[in-house]
Amino acid sequence: MKKQYTLFSAFAIFAISFWGASTSCAMAANAAVSGKGTSAAPRFTVLQTVDDNKPLDNGIEIRSMGVVMQITALRDDVVRVRVGLQGQLPEDASWAVLPAARTASIHVSAEEDSSSVGFRTGALRVKVDRATMRLHVTDLNGALIQEDAEDHPVEFHGGAFRVYKTMAADEHYFGLGDKPGPLDRRERAFSLWNTDSFGFQESTDLLYKSIPFFLTSRQGITAGILFDNTWRTSFDFGKESPNAYSFGADGGPLDYYILYGPDAKKVMTTYAWLTGPAPLPPLWSFGFQQSRYSYHPESEVRRVAERLRADKIPADALYLDIDYQDHHRPFTVDQVQFPHFTQMVTDLKKQNLRVVAITDLHIAYLPDAGYKPFDSGMAGDHFVKRPDGSVYVGKVWPGPSVFPNFTSQSTRKWWGTLYTDFVGDGVAGFWNDMNEPSIFDTPNKTMPDDVQHRIDEPGFNPRIANHLEIHNVFGMQNSRATYDGLLTLTPNERPFVLTRATYAGGQRYAATWTGDNSSTWNHLRLTTPMLLNLGLSGFGMSGADVGGFVGSPGPELLTRWIEMGTFQPIDRDHASDTSANQEVWVDGPQQEDIRRRYIEERYKLLPYLYTAAEEMSRTGLPIVRPLFLEFPDATTDKHPIDLDAANEFMFGPNMLIAPSIYPEKPDAYPVELPSVNWYNYWTGEKVGGVMLATDNTTANPLGLVGRQITIKPQLDLLPVFVREGSILPMQPLTQSTMETPKGPLTLRVYPGKDCKGSIYLDDGLSFDYRKGDSLRMEFTCAETPKGITVHVGAHQGSFVPWWTNLKVEVYGSTATAGKASIEGSGGAVRSSFDAPHHVAAFTLPDNGRGEDLQIEWAQ
Repeated sequence: MKKQYTLFSAFAIFAISFWGASTSCAMAANAAVSGKGTSAAPRFTVLQTVDDNKPLDNGIEIRSMGVVMQITALRDDVVRVRVGLQGQLPEDASWAVLPAARTASIHVSAEEDSSSVGFRTGALRVKVDRATMRLHVTDLNGALIQEDAEDHPVEFHGGAFRVYKTMAADEHYFGLGDKPGPLDRRERAFSLWNTDSFGFQESTDLLYKSIPFFLTSRQGITAGILFDNTWRTSFDFGKESPNAYSFGADGGPLDYYILYGPDAKKVMTTYAWLTGPAPLPPLWSFGFQQSRYSYHPESEVRRVAERLRADKIPADALYLDIDYQDHHRPFTVDQVQFPHFTQMVTDLKKQNLRVVAITDLHIAYLPDAGYKPFDSGMAGDHFVKRPDGSVYVGKVWPGPSVFPNFTSQSTRKWWGTLYTDFVGDGVAGFWNDMNEPSIFDTPNKTMPDDVQHRIDEPGFNPRIANHLEIHNVFGMQNSRATYDGLLTLTPNERPFVLTRATYAGGQRYAATWTGDNSSTWNHLRLTTPMLLNLGLSGFGMSGADVGGFVGSPGPELLTRWIEMGTFQPIDRDHASDTSANQEVWVDGPQQEDIRRRYIEERYKLLPYLYTAAEEMSRTGLPIVRPLFLEFPDATTDKHPIDLDAANEFMFGPNMLIAPSIYPEKPDAYPVELPSVNWYNYWTGEKVGGVMLATDNTTANPLGLVGRQITIKPQLDLLPVFVREGSILPMQPLTQSTMETPKGPLTLRVYPGKDCKGSIYLDDGLSFDYRKGDSLRMEFTCAETPKGITVHVGAHQGSFVPWWTNLKVEVYGSTATAGKASIEGSGGAVRSSFDAPHHVAAFTLPDNGRGEDLQIEWAQ
């Protein structure tokens, strides 16, 4: 009975996605289970026993009931699982996984006994039960990483399938991109089908992206699963059954990867190895960005730029939405509204503002009208087609439109050439919107299922695929075409591409944002878990529209949102055409002063932020991070501390941001500070609060390790903390990243255990850093019986920094410096003491060779 019930449940989930109606899915499921299925009901194929197995140098191949399963090791900590019907594996190709990673292989040690077959790597033991076909993966100490569900590890329903895994009561799940809701995905179910979700809400499932990657966390052991399938996929984390999680697809290959940690940071770096990290963005993209749908005509764009500069609001980019175009046709300019477009771009750059222009992928259907994108696209056969061979036409912003066949490398190359004029005009970045793809005149808001896409791509067999297979990668390949095209036009300039729709691995080509959010307190609250899960899905370069896109924020909501935007990777204020103005200066000088101060703080923190971005480009570690990424041992039972510290997050490795989970309310709220010692970023003082005892379950029922404090909300104060042992690099205030900072580089030292920090610097625009034209410096500090020693490392790399002096600020001090000197030279060091901010400051020259600053506190 248990098995029959589970089969029914599995089939019901499949039917919901396949037929889209609960009544028909229940009828079909009953028919299938009883063996009286209708002609529409798929057949079952359930893997139950190992009929045959063959050891491979890098894994094992197993056969069961005509099905073949291949389990291979790419590395000691990465296992790939592929399953094929009719004794044949699906095509070995991927849009997400890098070819070098997908074809990687290591030698394994075969293991076999009377009950199981499998192998061992240097980190993992993989076993398949002979009687049930259940897959078990453990580490070499026997700790369970994952295992298939007891009765039916894999089920096929015709071309659809589902994989079931056991779910422990204390297991938690993260990832799947920016699905709204809590950070933990447990007890929820999701589908991945890129959808234009204007005005989405907390209960909305289908959003703009399909990132089929998630992390599992249990008792301090973290693993990742990438389910590499571009069809409509679904994931269930205990909603169907409290004892199992599952994932499946309506079609396509059963192909997934298991990434072992054991900690979450290791999983993230492995995922970056598998699918590629986000590239290092241009420095200006971390500046404040002002946008609206739409700033037009040209005089309005200039007015906004002049107000930004007049009010001394630091900013780096202005966005042009669709109204700068001629009748909303991509790659055109409305000569009436923007009669001096090229000169406007030039003039804005003189004001240290760059232009980001939208270039949607729908090309206006304009035969014999002299519209170059359409004419050249038709001449090159670059548009997707209907089954009868005619070009598919759908209605979008320009009216009837055609759509590039981005799964062909020749089409992507053609698409890249369309940017030639804009790049020549000096447009700095490009915004690929509406690329789910969104279509206005269809019931499902996208292309019909039978639209034909030509796959002509290295690593793939040339063939025709219908839209069901390509839909979820269409936006990713659009941003890839833009990114590669910009590289071709300006080979030594880092592209900035912003995309709305994408797929796993799409972080290689574009940054993203959370789409058309709303100007509500709830959407401000949703921003944090959405960005955190995007970062855990590979998209560390992301943002959410500051102020909300749909509707108009009140003064307090906009102020608090701008404060939060300071600490997200992309800081873009964006509003819809029906919203009230929401630039920084609206709502009067009092609100503007608060908002400006936070944007200014972001610019001061740019060295710290850019250093975190460079780390992301090498390791895949996101800029904004859940607490458990930095503090895996912050609870006694090693459950993620974020489950008890809702809405807190890390900005880079050392700064903790702690907004209220209910920011619209005046109520005081608790803040959990993992580890032991923290500093208040704004005042410089050490944080007190309640020390959470690890051995007192009555006083500390959650088993937290660290401190707890209570915060009383203030409109002008977003709580920010710095963990002990941090050294933060900061710069003097500028109004743009194009402006050279004037003054010393500041090193904010927060004494404590394992005290260290670093800075990375380059020209912020080119790829010259790949040839060594960059600067890296490492810093450490150590407390002594009489004071503290700060070590400034030597310059690494050939890039010449903008500073010649260093200002070392030591926080938490209650005494002035009695003596400060540079070791070896004995030279005097200028010093000062700021009692209200608990900081002693020391200024010294930076000779590039490295110094040890010795400080003795006055007795």
